[in-house]
Amino acid sequence: MSGPRTAAEADRATPPPRDTATDVVRWAAFSCLLVPVVLLGYGTSPAGAAGAALGLAAVTGACQVLLRQSERGAARLAAEDRAPHRGRHHRTGTGSHRGGRHTGGDTPVG
Repeated sequence: MSGPRTAAEADRATPPPRDTATDVVRWAAFSCLLVPVVLLGYGTSPAGAAGAALGLAAVTGACQVLLRQSERGAARLAAEDRAPHRGRHHRTGTGSHRGGRHTGGDTPVG
C-alpha cells in the first residue's frame, strides 16, 4: 500500500477530457465515405451513391456547426457561473447606490 498521491500524480492519472463533438463528426465523415461504397456494392447507380454522399455531407456539416455552437454556449454559461455577480450594472463598493437624498455630515435638514 502506497502513501497519498500528490496533485501532480493525480493529474497524470486522470485522462484528458474527450472531445465528443469531434468524435461524432469523425464517425459521420466515415459514414459519408462508407455509405456510397456500400450502395455501389449493392448495385445502386453511381449518381445515386454520389447523391447520398452529398446529402450525408450536408447533414454532417450542419450538425458540426450546431455542435460547435452548443459547445461555445455551454462554455459561456460555465464561465458566467464561475464569475462573481456584481449587481445589475456592475457597480461595487460604497457610494455606488444612486438616488435618495444625501446630506453632508451632521447638517440638519430643514
